[in-house]
Amino acid sequence: MLDLRSVNLESLNSATKYPSILTFHERGPKQGTLVEEATVFEGNVLLTEKVDGAGTRIVVFSNGEYVICSREELLYARGDLIANPKDGVVEALRPVADALWTPGGGGTQVLVLYLEVYGGKIGRNSGQYTGQDQVGVRLFDAAMVPGDVLSRTPAEASSWREHGGQTFFTEEELQAVSARQGIALTPRLGTIPASQVPTGIEEMHAFLVSRLPATRVALDAEAGHRPEGIVLRAEDRTVIAKARLKDYENTLRRRSGL
Repeated sequence: MLDLRSVNLESLNSATKYPSILTFHERGPKQGTLVEEATVFEGNVLLTEKVDGAGTRIVVFSNGEYVICSREELLYARGDLIANPKDGVVEALRPVADALWTPGGGGTQVLVLYLEVYGGKIGRNSGQYTGQDQVGVRLFDAAMVPGDVLSRTPAEASSWREHGGQTFFTEEELQAVSARQGIALTPRLGTIPASQVPTGIEEMHAFLVSRLPATRVALDAEAGHRPEGIVLRAEDRTVIAKARLKDYENTLRRRSGL
């Protein structure tokens, strides 16, 4: 039976990390500026709000064991007496993890939930989500990782991940996980044909402002409500990109000489 004691923890950490997401427009030589080289999409494109917080993971075993992780490191396993206090992630996610539904039995895979913990004092933009230091949690992705990968060397697990080994959930599957586990998803802003995705910097800036004039995950009335941006995802997940409002504002400001 696959359990926490039977896996290589360094390999578990490596195999369950979330891949980097490229910016929709390529970054230029000057920090914070973009160039007119846009990501190409085909088919339909799902739009979701990009929430600005701490990217985290909960790795769930079928026997109910779990590990809470930041973007880069393991922070806490179920039953630990001492938790890594990094960014308040464990404090926010432990109640979520304790309430997770697990299938039981001798499962040979682990479920990885990718979540954004935001608000509180997490990051420079936390005040856009709360004026009372409240903390929120949103699910933005999920994947299954085979147990045999977790017994490989860390280098082998890393290579497996970097070569597309992770099996991510479809949007329909992700919606089902969200409902079953009782964890709200990052806001869905709609699905549009790729032909309607703007490719110019000015046009994308206008698109962001019109599609997401204010964050949809504010935690209280005192929040600033300024959004971070939008994540664009092809339905088959072959292309994923992020468009941050601040990047477009900085680029257009420099173009105008201000």
